[in-house]
Amino acid sequence: MKNTKKIVLASLISVFIGLAFPYVNFAIDQTYQQLKVIVDVMELIKESYVDEIDSQKLIYGAAAGMVRELDDFSQFMEPEVYTRVKSDTEGEFGGIGIRVDLREGWLTVVTPLPNTPAYRAQMYPGDKIIKIEGESTKDMVIDDAIKKLRGVPGTQVKITIAREPEDKNSDWINKDITLTREIIKTENIKSKVIDGKIGYIKAIEFTGHVVEDFSKALDGLKKQGIEALVMDLRYDPGGLLSAAVDISKLFLDNNKMIVYTKGRKPENYQEFRAASQSPYADMPLVILVNRYSASASEIVAGAMQDNKRAVIIGERTFGKASVQSMIPLSDKSALRLTIARYYTPSGRSIHRDEKKGTGGITPDIEVKVSVDSEKKLIQQAEEFFYPGKEESEAAKKQLEQKNPASGENVVINPGRDGQDKKKDPVKDEVLDRAVELLKAREVLGNLKAAK
Repeated sequence: MKNTKKIVLASLISVFIGLAFPYVNFAIDQTYQQLKVIVDVMELIKESYVDEIDSQKLIYGAAAGMVRELDDFSQFMEPEVYTRVKSDTEGEFGGIGIRVDLREGWLTVVTPLPNTPAYRAQMYPGDKIIKIEGESTKDMVIDDAIKKLRGVPGTQVKITIAREPEDKNSDWINKDITLTREIIKTENIKSKVIDGKIGYIKAIEFTGHVVEDFSKALDGLKKQGIEALVMDLRYDPGGLLSAAVDISKLFLDNNKMIVYTKGRKPENYQEFRAASQSPYADMPLVILVNRYSASASEIVAGAMQDNKRAVIIGERTFGKASVQSMIPLSDKSALRLTIARYYTPSGRSIHRDEKKGTGGITPDIEVKVSVDSEKKLIQQAEEFFYPGKEESEAAKKQLEQKNPASGENVVINPGRDGQDKKKDPVKDEVLDRAVELLKAREVLGNLKAAK
């Protein structure tokens, strides 16, 4: 009797909701009708497919397929993948020395790190890693892909890369590479004084102690007498939101807006503002960006541009500005779901929309760089910071090479690590434009009307 009463009550409630909220009732009916298609497909596969199939595998496949329709950064993780993502890597690990991101569902190189296996194998920004140990990386969870690239130092990993040809009408070039993992020592910040009074800071990634390292580098440059700064965010894939906000606070004051997030739910709206004062509010600033600048680096560039605090030079940035939430599910699988997006102080959406052609940060001064020049600049990057270092290391390698039979020194061609690089050095046109702009500003600032 009690159960009968419950059924009747539930039916009455359903009728009431349907009468009071006909659109809600219609939406529910439509959703169930759409879900019925998935159930029908599963039943047909189980009954008629040539081989017996595990139902759980079909369900996970359906979940992954749904999420793939959203964006590159929302991902469904099966239990074992989620467990790997949650677990921290213990002890030392080896890697190949690249910054990567997901682009169009593929693991894509943002930049190789100098003096690493990837750098020596001539991997370049834009290369797509399409296979790791023969397994396709298409729609692979990025954390899982990174873990596959890492391993015990001295062990090898075989990858297949696809590189876009110079001729846009030609097919992509596939290449198999076997790399030996090494301990990768990374730097977040590099700095130097250029042209006497201009400081230069390159932010490689917004992770770890980047704010502390950036502040330390800037203080050091200030002590050397710099009066203006070039902040290089080219090839910076981003990282921590907090790091982007804190670095912006060094240059913005008066509680100015840095960035805000907005999603469908009101609780996902959040503002990030500068403090009332900042240590470098008056320092002339130019920021360099390119199509590989993403996420946190775009937040910094957008905040400076909208607040008219810096001049942005280079190419339109990538346009990655989504906030993800990790949601554990009942069977220990998980859903990484985009719940909000970042917006610049003026309300521009940073996130790229290919159909509308919007997103990213459009520079104030656009400077295009050829792919060939980009590659050469990457290869001579260390020479910029440490003149003569690679040449001396190449010479040292020559002296260390001995004939195993006689024990005598053998002269070898240092190749990429030696003087071949110096025969045809390339000018960094983007950096040169920044220096010219800061110099012009100084000259114009000193102009006075004749009495």
